[in-house]
Amino acid sequence: MAAEQVEKMVPIHQEQEAAAALDQNQVLLLVGDQEDTCNRETDDGDNKVNSLLVPEPESPPSAAADEHAPPKADEPEVVHGGAKFADLLPENEKKALMELEQLIQEALNNREFGVSSAAAGEAKTPPRQEATKAEKSSTTPAAEENDGAKTLEAIAETIVACAHTTTTTTTDETGKTAPAAAEEVSIWGVKLLEDERSDVVLHKFLRARDFKAKDAFAMIKNTVKWRKQFGIDGDLVEDDDAAGELLGRAVFMHGHSKEGNPVCYNVYGEFQDKDLYRKMFSDEEKRSKFLKWRIQFLEKSARKLDFRAGGVSTIIQVNDLKNSPGPNRWELRQATNQALQLFQDNYPEFVAKQVFINVPLWYLALSKMISPFMTQRTKSKFVVARPSTTTETLFKYIAAEQIPTQYGGLSKDGEFGASDSVTEVTVKPSAKHIVEFPVTQGCCVVSWEASVVGWEVRYGAEFVPSAENGYTIIIQKMRKINNNGGNDQVIRSNYRVGEPGKLILTIANLTSRKKKLLYRFKTKLVSSV
Repeated sequence: MAAEQVEKMVPIHQEQEAAAALDQNQVLLLVGDQEDTCNRETDDGDNKVNSLLVPEPESPPSAAADEHAPPKADEPEVVHGGAKFADLLPENEKKALMELEQLIQEALNNREFGVSSAAAGEAKTPPRQEATKAEKSSTTPAAEENDGAKTLEAIAETIVACAHTTTTTTTDETGKTAPAAAEEVSIWGVKLLEDERSDVVLHKFLRARDFKAKDAFAMIKNTVKWRKQFGIDGDLVEDDDAAGELLGRAVFMHGHSKEGNPVCYNVYGEFQDKDLYRKMFSDEEKRSKFLKWRIQFLEKSARKLDFRAGGVSTIIQVNDLKNSPGPNRWELRQATNQALQLFQDNYPEFVAKQVFINVPLWYLALSKMISPFMTQRTKSKFVVARPSTTTETLFKYIAAEQIPTQYGGLSKDGEFGASDSVTEVTVKPSAKHIVEFPVTQGCCVVSWEASVVGWEVRYGAEFVPSAENGYTIIIQKMRKINNNGGNDQVIRSNYRVGEPGKLILTIANLTSRKKKLLYRFKTKLVSSV
């Protein structure tokens, strides 16, 4: 039931090198999502891409050779443009995506990624290749009578045009040559070239390389190699549960943004704990364990994203710099450089927004110094907020019911959940705001939560019965609430109602600045006994 608001005026009285330069000591848990320093952003309409490296032959070779000719391995073309995501792209980005898919298909056919797949001889046809396979099965008898020599000549020309692509073969028990199964390669839990989710993943690598297909392809090959060496693919099982338990306060996922992005909180102040710091960074072995834990945490977050057209395929990073360690922690700085480099190389375009909160003055000065060296697109991802504006900044991107209470929101385990929406109201300076919540029946319990950003207000609650002769019941006398407890202060209360009426909350702003009031109500029927 929506609360009725009655306001009364009563007089009372803000690239890889750029990202690292922001502060190498403070980006340890940050996903490296900056552009390569050798790339510079251009408008989508001005981007230029090379023509396809593999031109289509004017006259496609016959689908079948003479019956005496050796069997030819299936090399279906990649079907482009069928995925909804690709159809939404500008023409230049679509061409780059097609070129990259062609390069990947050739690499998969030639098993260039070095990733184990299906057993040899049990070749699988990816969904995107079914259309081409159907065309081959419908070859007319006239085509089968073509001269085998001409067919082989056409095939040879095609192979030359395709940058000398060859097909890996195997020999079965009878000694006959058969095509080997193409590789199956996955990134972030998405199998490449299987469906439209692959388009979204490949587009991230293309964007990170200014839509240069060759550069993006090289980046993907390096990522696949790293994932194999690091043991990322397959089931993710954290080897060190103790590390996860210790780091749970420093790195955690909580809620979603207003656009549906998962939100990752990085609390750097936790590393002021000497015991935690020693257990995580005191020697190379411990730093390696931390790095592996952090990569696994990020990978698990990636696999929960929706890599489909219109889906959410990025996260938001909230980086709390309150009480963050100083620059003299060289162990932390070393781990920072390793993590940042891995994130930049293997998780491109993964972060929608980087929000830095509780930022000290020296950090603001540093960010202004390096800002001219950052591209406009990189700048647009960064948001910096001083302690006094932290909560208001978070509210721009995340709803109050999704923000933890320590940052001024109302998200905390209890009677209310994320599905219980929060009402936000601005209380004018030196004014009183009254919120009325109608109760249409008796024998129920009314529960409410309320919070004021920055507090410094007076608060009271009362219940007024609907009956003419009813008595007003004071639930909470007007009392002053200072900001001593910070933004973690939340009023949680309930009252058992025996008759219809209305619950009234009163918030009196004692300052000359506007205040943001957050509140929500709910009722629960109870037995009359």
